[in-house]
Amino acid sequence: MKNMRTQKGFTLVELMVSLLLGLVVIGGVISVLVSNRNSYRTNEGLSQVQETARTTFEMLARDLRQTGGTGCDNARRMGNVLTGYGSAWWSTWASVQGFDGTDSAVTTGTAWTQRVSGTDTLHMSSIDGGGYPINVHSAAAATMTLNVTGTAALSNGDILLACDFDHAAIFKLGTFTAATNTITYTTGAPGNCSKGLGFPTDCGSGTGNAYSFPRNSWVGRLQAVTWYIGNNNRPADGGRSLYRVRLDPGGATPTTIEEVVSGVSDLQIQYGRNGVDAIVDASSLTTPADWAAVNSVFITVTVNSSDANVSTAPGTNNGRIQRTFTWLVALRNRVA
Repeated sequence: MKNMRTQKGFTLVELMVSLLLGLVVIGGVISVLVSNRNSYRTNEGLSQVQETARTTFEMLARDLRQTGGTGCDNARRMGNVLTGYGSAWWSTWASVQGFDGTDSAVTTGTAWTQRVSGTDTLHMSSIDGGGYPINVHSAAAATMTLNVTGTAALSNGDILLACDFDHAAIFKLGTFTAATNTITYTTGAPGNCSKGLGFPTDCGSGTGNAYSFPRNSWVGRLQAVTWYIGNNNRPADGGRSLYRVRLDPGGATPTTIEEVVSGVSDLQIQYGRNGVDAIVDASSLTTPADWAAVNSVFITVTVNSSDANVSTAPGTNNGRIQRTFTWLVALRNRVA
């Protein structure tokens, strides 16, 4: 009996108190872990938004700063002998042109890569890269020989832009002979309405406005691109992306659609003009003269994090972090 009286243990109350204290400690640890995890996901979401916005601006601004560039500073005097391409958006030199509504470059709808209704689009044209110097151009023979070392990166069927300090001209390359770096172009649709690459364009005959670009003039592939917001068929990361349509080098398929960056849900564009103290939408620019006066572009994009349920408002936008950014880009080929 004496040994039994000296044995000690925990009472039920003490055990319950111990369990409660343990649960409090474990709950605190779990709370800290959950809080740290949420903070990490929020910071990661903010980083995603900032990275997406930075990529959007850098890529779009690069094309905008180049738009209208021919290599010869004469984009306002442009001859264009392309024919037989119908209303193809890239076959008309626009330099820069935007659309609030219907755009021939992209289809508006809900299918993959189609444009999201209510978002803006933007067309830009320029010479692709540096181009090549012309050695000899014969308008009568419709041939150009380039003054380059090695072989120029041109292909049969390319849409080309040639220029000197008088004017520029757009035409279709027929055959490129790599051994001699010789361009041959012909008339016919789809292709060129005439051999003459003078300004203004004359499609009244096969000869047209005959003009031979002098030695050391410039020729290169035409770059034509359209930027827009499209459906990416990935609802898990927001379902929308920034897309770029570009004119391909020669070949049967004239354009390619490229997904540039996901998470961009809206694109709104406004325009400033020389001598006009107003920033306007594309719908307010109704004539070629209006677009020719555009010298700055205001880009507003809405960007979402790819992860859901990371913002402080979980009931809005599926809990994705959303930010809106606006940039002003001056068109260096239009600044007087």
